[in-house]
This record gives sequence, structure tokens and C-alpha cells, in this order.
Amino acid sequence: MNTHQPFHDGEIAVQTRAGERDAAIRHGAGISSRIAPAAVSFLARQRLVALSTAGDDERLWTAVWCGEPGFVQSADGRRVTILRSLMPALTDDPVLQRLSVHRDVGMLAIELGSRRRLRINGAIERVSGEEVDILVRESVGNCPKYIQRREPHEAAAATVAPRAGGCELDDERRALIERADTVFVGSLHPERGVDTSHRGGAPGFIRVVDASTLRIPDYPGNSMFMTLGNFAADARASLAVLDFERRLIVSLSGTARLLFDVEDPQHPTGGTGRYWDFAVEEWTAFGLPALVDWRLLDASPFNPPARK
Repeated sequence: MNTHQPFHDGEIAVQTRAGERDAAIRHGAGISSRIAPAAVSFLARQRLVALSTAGDDERLWTAVWCGEPGFVQSADGRRVTILRSLMPALTDDPVLQRLSVHRDVGMLAIELGSRRRLRINGAIERVSGEEVDILVRESVGNCPKYIQRREPHEAAAATVAPRAGGCELDDERRALIERADTVFVGSLHPERGVDTSHRGGAPGFIRVVDASTLRIPDYPGNSMFMTLGNFAADARASLAVLDFERRLIVSLSGTARLLFDVEDPQHPTGGTGRYWDFAVEEWTAFGLPALVDWRLLDASPFNPPARK
């Protein structure tokens, strides 16, 4: 059991406004200061994790790291080790470039084939050419909703994609985002640290409003509002949007603005009436770092239609 208050003021404010405070308290009992023993073995099987951190310029970034089973592991549930020898080289990664000792980091391990995911938030203990060590501050499992089921298959070669970047979205990046069904989200709290979460939906669930604005619906979830609660406390945000079929990724850094009670029939929320707008400040795009094809098995049965 968690003996301290698991939620900060931003999370409590959003839980209360959504009328889900009681459910949040129940689910918050699952937040722990260490990784549960059953989740340690789950972690060791994973081939994909998403990580978020903020650099010296205080901008937040999210990236996706892939590797062989065992590239992420924990011996005791209190520390996580990422073995870089079991990963492809990361040359354009916006998170690796910003990692340093004591820096806060949020990690999400996700098994797309089983729709299982594990959140781990903590601080960097060591960074070297061989490994990255994370001291765990919080860990919690999440529900399987909105995860598109995919299986990894070995690929003949890594994706070769020229690096691109900018401050406004070009046509190629707009098209990638509009067809995406999976995105990883970075958020942070000044005292509690950095968090990484997953958002999924039918292609088109992320609406490109203009060259510098995205709108994302907030579907019904676990009532804890860890991401939206962070946004309520600190507007900094980041995204890593994936194109699994083309093995491409676009990472974006910016800010988030919460919207309540504004249901758009042409962009359904599943009944919550909640959205958040992401203001793009900078983006970078490159190939997904993996010798793996992630083949779609089926979409989540919980996905609302992207548009009616």
C-alpha cells in the first residue's frame, strides 16, 4: 500500500473537475515506490520503451528506444538498467542527448502484443556508453485501453530516414500525425518529476489544427489523470508520434492547454468532453531505431471513432 499522498495538486484538481476523485483514490493505491516483482519479469521481456526528459533549456522531449529482450531490466525493483549493447545505435535521439546524472526521467514499457504497459518515473543515476541506470521513484501498471495490438518481426535492415526538423509542421509530418494510431506523451511536475504515458486511437484521433497546433481527445481512462494533472501544474509537454508501417518517428516539444466541456461531434472524446491542445515549439523526425517490423494484429476495441 502507498502510505503517502500519491497525487499532487494538479492531479487532484483535474480528478475533482472530472468527478472522478473517488475512483482515483482507489486506483492510486497501485502506485508504488518500486517495481512490483511480477512487473520485473515483464520488464525483462520488452523490446520497446518510451522515455521523456527535459534538457538544460527546460524543454521536454519524448523518444522511443527499442532493443533485444533483456535490454531493459531491474534486479531489485528499485533500479532500472538499460543495456545499450542490446540496442541499435541512437544517433538522432532527442532524449539520449539530454540525459545526465540526477536528471528526472519518465519511462513507459509497453508490450503491444498483450496490451500491457508499465509506468516508471525516476532519476538518472548513471549514463555511459554501455548502459543507462534509473533510480525508481514511482511505478504503476496501466490498463490495456486504446493500445493497438502489434507483434514484432525481425526486419532485414534498419530504417534509413534522413533527419528533419523545424518549428512548424510540414506536409510530410502533418500526414504522418494524421494517420497515426499511437503516440507517447511526456509531462512533468516541478517536484514529482517527469512522466511518460501512452495515447492511442483510430487513425485521425490526433487532429492537426494548423502547422503549430495539435488537438488530442482525452478518452475515458483510469481516473488518475497523471498526464493532465501534470499539464495543469506545468504546461510543458512532449510527444513521440509513431508510424509503425514506415518505421518513422516524429518527436515534438511544446506546451499543452487543457479544454473541458467542449465535446466536438466531429472529433469524439468517448463522452468525456475533454481535449488538450499541443502547441508545437520544435520537432525532429528520424527512423524508428529498431531492426523490427511491428505488424498490426488488430485495433483496440475501445477506440472511439476518430471522426463521426
